Amino acid sequence: MKKLFAIITLATLPTVAVAGEENCRTMTTVPDGELTLQQVIELGLCRNPETAAAYLSLESARFSKNAGYSQYLPSVSASASASMPYRNQEWDDWSYGASISASYLIFDFGKRLSDVNQLIDTWRATGFDYSESVQNYVYGIIGAYYALLNADADVFTANAVMEVSKTAKETADKKFNAGAVARADVLKADVTLANSELDLERAKNNREIAKGTLLAKLSFPADQNIKIADMSSDFGSESENKSIDELIEIAREKRPDLLRATANKDAAWHRRNSAFLSNLPSISASGSLSWNNTPSDVYNAGQDNWSGSIGIRASMPIFAGFSNMYNVRSAQANYERAKEQERQTVDNAMLDVFSAYQNYKTAQTVLKQTETLLASAKETENVTAGMYKVGKATMLDWQQALADLADAHKQNNAAKYDLFTKRAALALSIGDIKEGLMEGESNE
Repeated sequence: MKKLFAIITLATLPTVAVAGEENCRTMTTVPDGELTLQQVIELGLCRNPETAAAYLSLESARFSKNAGYSQYLPSVSASASASMPYRNQEWDDWSYGASISASYLIFDFGKRLSDVNQLIDTWRATGFDYSESVQNYVYGIIGAYYALLNADADVFTANAVMEVSKTAKETADKKFNAGAVARADVLKADVTLANSELDLERAKNNREIAKGTLLAKLSFPADQNIKIADMSSDFGSESENKSIDELIEIAREKRPDLLRATANKDAAWHRRNSAFLSNLPSISASGSLSWNNTPSDVYNAGQDNWSGSIGIRASMPIFAGFSNMYNVRSAQANYERAKEQERQTVDNAMLDVFSAYQNYKTAQTVLKQTETLLASAKETENVTAGMYKVGKATMLDWQQALADLADAHKQNNAAKYDLFTKRAALALSIGDIKEGLMEGESNE
């Protein structure tokens, strides 16, 4: 039970910090200012209809579980009546009556306990389902957030490359005017500049799409603007890595689908017991009290105005067309199926953790490689630019260096934010999406 509450508490991140005094559900525009990843997640959870529906399912299961405890309390009912008989073409006087009855199940060989435990496990399973819905939604927000950061970085890179292309164009014009190079160099510089401008427009288009995707996940119109903070460069470093055995152990304790499969198996076990115990006797106590007021001209009027009874009743099903036997067998088969589903869920989860771990480790290696590639491309472009200015390199050489630099920038941007996304995917695979978040984001 404590595990369920811990997961629900973990999943339901604060949802009002961003909105301030305004209810975030009724907001029509994105909050002003730069939003961190944590604030974007809080805003999304407050406004997301999918997680709200999952929470209502959890509440429904909780109320059903609470209703199950009613079997441990007496059942009391009351009735009242008023009638005016008609005979011999005449209406008689009114007759009145009232009664109250109560019954209480004394013993049923534990059937009601099995019923209640089944409802409790169903509620727990629904809670884990809610936790999984929230974590999947948060992971989607994280992916959209990093995609927008990547798109922003690509726009910044495209701008920088375009400025260098302008420098190359100006240099080629000066050398052509001085008679140091042929007209072909100017034309090549024009092509390079045009390509860089085209790349910038494409980058801006991709950024708009990424921005619209994030806004849609937050339930805002895609044409609004949103400012988000970049991540720290040391986020996702190897110093944070855990071993695969540690991650698998965490997944066994926290992953919602594993816990849900176990809860469903437990519910099926109690359901099977309940089906078997329904064939055993049950003992109940009952009592009733009634009052009748009958007109004096009616036979036996005025007698036995008050009456009542108490008793104990035992009942046991004897034969119901073999339905009880088949219900027990069906419940047993469902329990065996739930055990197999739990085993399959464990196998899939372990593979998921292993795959996410390998992807994350690979993303760390790729980021290091792209950083080396970017440093080399920057140095090559600087050297080539200097050589062209003194006549020891051609414009074609500079064009190639600029193309390599732009490509290296894009690969490095993609690798950086892919690492962040893979880190979140690893956290999702172990069932603790907060491991994929950073406590303090900073701009760099």
